[in-house]
Amino acid sequence: MISKETKKHTKHTALTKPAGGKFHRNEWGIIGAPCDIIDQLAQDINQLLSNDLKIGYINADHKKARKKNQFHSSYTNKISFQNFSTSTAPQEKQARKYFNDLDVLLVNGNHFIADKQIVLINEDKRESLSKKTVRLTNIKMILLERSSDEIYDFVINRVNEQVKVFRVSETAKIAKAIFDDLHENKAPLFGLVLAGGKSQRMGEDKGALDYHGKAQREFEADLIKPHCHQVYISCRKNQDEFIETNYKKLYDSFEGLGPYGGILSAFREQPNAAWLTLACDLPYLNAETLKELVSQRNINKLATCFYNPETKFPEPLITIWEPRAYPVLLEFLSQGYSCPRKVLINTDIEEIEMKDPLHMVNINDKAEFDAIIPHFKS
Repeated sequence: MISKETKKHTKHTALTKPAGGKFHRNEWGIIGAPCDIIDQLAQDINQLLSNDLKIGYINADHKKARKKNQFHSSYTNKISFQNFSTSTAPQEKQARKYFNDLDVLLVNGNHFIADKQIVLINEDKRESLSKKTVRLTNIKMILLERSSDEIYDFVINRVNEQVKVFRVSETAKIAKAIFDDLHENKAPLFGLVLAGGKSQRMGEDKGALDYHGKAQREFEADLIKPHCHQVYISCRKNQDEFIETNYKKLYDSFEGLGPYGGILSAFREQPNAAWLTLACDLPYLNAETLKELVSQRNINKLATCFYNPETKFPEPLITIWEPRAYPVLLEFLSQGYSCPRKVLINTDIEEIEMKDPLHMVNINDKAEFDAIIPHFKS
């Protein structure tokens, strides 16, 4: 007989889920008015924000809704326009990949459920809205046609926090509220020192080398600590007994992929964080360089990194990866690529100049170490 005290068998590994809704990490459902009003509001918001953000909009075709639930999406920005439609909505667990590159996704809430809601007070849709209160889970804005409009009790009862109230015609204020929400709720920055390499060329652990009176991995972790909510040392499980550190260790769960595996392991641990990742062998790196990188972080890009004038490519050794990078890194891996630089070259990133490229120099072998160590010990 099996005891009641026996632990319940867990069939699948428990993983932290990415924040957001079914379609996007930052989706806004517009609900409570006829679809033509919702469509126009979405267009107005897009027009106001598209120079700064990539905006998407999801809608359904009324003419075909009964037969096929026609699904439409489009997004625009100052340099491009993209549009696609399908006869059916994408599979629920696949939908987010279509919109990963967007900053904001607007959703016709009459047809689809969204993570955050903009509720319009429109008498033509009052009864319809009252039947959809289950969709009002996170009301961020309430829009009135007239300043004298009364907000319905069934809407007020669903408000969980301070909510912004505007008139529908105040599109500039509505767009600004969406823009401000994006930046006020940007992903927290976590730090990761990539110390899981085998250091075969060096012949000893590069992360343990002493340039500054302590192990280099500790020195770098100390450098990024002021900028990060939490700092980790990335390593392989079999390195555990050899690495002494004051920081938490984050073991590779994607093995055999070098730094790429360390970055993916970090996102698996915290998919809703942005990750500032450093190679552990950057002896010239200093606080000013990191401050410059963090100050120029662009949350609307896949990553923020330095441009390396010697290689003429973005430098992956010192990079901030935004949450949207996680599915992209996995996608590149599925195509047989495990090079962080290749991801940076082929995606939309913020690339900045480093005042002194010496800070990007990494040390790989004993000869290089012997040549520069007198500089640090003098």
